[in-house]
Amino acid sequence: MTLLLDLGAPHIVQTIARHSGLEVTMTIYAVASRAEQRRALQGLSDRLA
Repeated sequence: MTLLLDLGAPHIVQTIARHSGLEVTMTIYAVASRAEQRRALQGLSDRLA
């Protein structure tokens, strides 16, 4: 689901997961996505240092 969310398809993820609202979907899956973004940015920072 997180990969679909990363592709910019939050409403599709909501439908597949059968969540009652988009906020539920984002609360569950967006957290993991932010963690992945932090790791990616840290990796970029490490390479640029």
